[in-house]
Amino acid sequence: MLMKKRIPFVAFRTRVRDETIEGPNPYRWEVRTTEDYFSGKRVVLFSLPGAFTPTCSTRQLPDFEKLYDEFRKEGIDSVYCLSVNDAFAMNAWGKALGVEKVGLIPDGSGEFTRKMGMLVAKDNLGFGMRSWRYAAVVNDGVVQQWFEEEGLSDNCESDPYEVSSPQNILETLRTHNTAAAS
Repeated sequence: MLMKKRIPFVAFRTRVRDETIEGPNPYRWEVRTTEDYFSGKRVVLFSLPGAFTPTCSTRQLPDFEKLYDEFRKEGIDSVYCLSVNDAFAMNAWGKALGVEKVGLIPDGSGEFTRKMGMLVAKDNLGFGMRSWRYAAVVNDGVVQQWFEEEGLSDNCESDPYEVSSPQNILETLRTHNTAAAS
């Protein structure tokens, strides 16, 4: 779906590796904003219910990682995965899955997700507030294309995953790029 909506300004508390710090946890806090992630770039953002959860860990994030170079061929500068998880969980998850190309954005308080209208209760699964599964093509902070799974609701009994898959987004980008070139 085509859309022209500016993403909200949010500051994210991230943890970044710092070689000057000794010990088993050589990371420091760094605040990064939506401007840091999205200004002057064309990116794919995808959001999912949670780090270490089944669909997110076995299909969604690994498939975006595998197809990263294909996104680059379609004019995408970066691919970001956002979840309502803290920086510690996101970093551990990325490390556990061997993620090297997809950037992980921790939306620990859910502020960005709430401002995007995608914050839902998942109390039925013991998760609390989480993100609905969606993706977007964002150009310089403006959403160009929107991919939202059906059934957006609190405590949804199902976990749809099709519209926001990397395969669907790539197909849409390829079709759009081919049409634009004609």
